[in-house]
Amino acid sequence: MAQPNWYRKCVACGKARPKNELLRIVKQKDKLLEIDFEQVKPGRGAYCCPRKECAMLAEKKYGLEKSYRCDIDRSFYKQLIKQVEKIEH
Repeated sequence: MAQPNWYRKCVACGKARPKNELLRIVKQKDKLLEIDFEQVKPGRGAYCCPRKECAMLAEKKYGLEKSYRCDIDRSFYKQLIKQVEKIEH
């Protein structure tokens, strides 16, 4: 059965969830990546579960590189992991 259109897949684990349960990572035209907590910023979005394991797996599996088809600086993954740790606590 098909998922409703408000479901998105995590770039790490591949699990489909409602998009309001995921973190949106947006890439704007100037190749600037940022975490979009409100999920309203313009640009191409990729989603990640708000769990440290998924953030680390996204780095290991090159999840954002595959989604955006470009190289991603490793420092962004460190920033993502720190933000997820704050959310978990």
